[in-house]
Amino acid sequence: MILHRYFARRFAASFLLITVVLFTLVMLTGLLEEARRSFADSLSFGDLLVLTLLDAPQTINVILPLIMVLATVVLFLGMARSSEMVVTRASGRSALTTLRAPVVMAFVIGLMVVGLFNPIVAATSKRYSQLSEQYRNGPGAALSISDEGLWLRQGSDAGQTVIRAWRSNNDGSVLYDVTFVAYAPEGGPIRRIEARSAALGPQGWELVDAKSWPLQAGVNAEGNAETFETLIIPSTLTLDSIRDSFGKAGAISIYALPAFIKQLEQSGFSPRRHQVWLQTELARPLFLIAMVLVASAFTMRHTRSGGTGVAVLSAVLLGFGLYFIRSFAQILGENGQIPVLLAAWAPPVAAIMLALGLLLHREDG
Repeated sequence: MILHRYFARRFAASFLLITVVLFTLVMLTGLLEEARRSFADSLSFGDLLVLTLLDAPQTINVILPLIMVLATVVLFLGMARSSEMVVTRASGRSALTTLRAPVVMAFVIGLMVVGLFNPIVAATSKRYSQLSEQYRNGPGAALSISDEGLWLRQGSDAGQTVIRAWRSNNDGSVLYDVTFVAYAPEGGPIRRIEARSAALGPQGWELVDAKSWPLQAGVNAEGNAETFETLIIPSTLTLDSIRDSFGKAGAISIYALPAFIKQLEQSGFSPRRHQVWLQTELARPLFLIAMVLVASAFTMRHTRSGGTGVAVLSAVLLGFGLYFIRSFAQILGENGQIPVLLAAWAPPVAAIMLALGLLLHREDG
């Protein structure tokens, strides 16, 4: 038990060291990247630093498997150089017994990432996207989904327009049972339009079976109402901007994702991307365990046997390979090529089985 606690402390120290080093690199490269953006000339250094800080948690979250691989490499190479690994193996401990503490620590870190770090990443990513869009294009479109339907906001120099629809098609290009409320630049409502459907086209929103009421003070709204078989309303929105407004599952906390998925289904959108992301996040502790096992399969050895550089490179490359396979499975799941659960859980389970096979092969050999 004492030895397990010692290994756990050493692994936690290696993990914190690698995290701090990579966080520093992420901040430096992120600051340079933000300074190169087209809108950076109008921002102060403080604004660029805020953007970099907001984007850093998401980057750390993405490279967390690499951090786990490097932490394992640092742990076992350090123990090999100090002959601690030789003493441990000489005492009769097998490779799997030696790995018990690092694997438990990886699982605990995975649970903390999912339960505590995920909401932080979601909040900072959402704020980063909002600020970047604001700095790039100024205040413009916004989208939200609630039990009362789908809400959109589009803006221009002529004023703001709030759009509400009860449902839509899968990609958000057609809204049904839709209401448009136009506001003057000074803020007051000036026009209300209701339509059976509204399709976003090259010229703007194409409304079908529309009725328009003026909302100016002193005007009889119903008496001056107009009906249209079709009506074109100019719009600055595009399908890409609508999708980006709600399509980034990483900007939603894991605790809010189930309710958001339900709202997407009720609004007519496909929730598959968010379902895959939810299951992938839940499977993250297993994937981090797989990274520890993969790295240990190559580095849990004495340095006198030689080939340390090749072993480290092999561990990192295999870790990258498993990460890309996981990302590829996630894309297949989002596109409906494979089931959601298979896309999220198959890669970490397969990676663990592969790593255990490598460990047992080295143990027997």
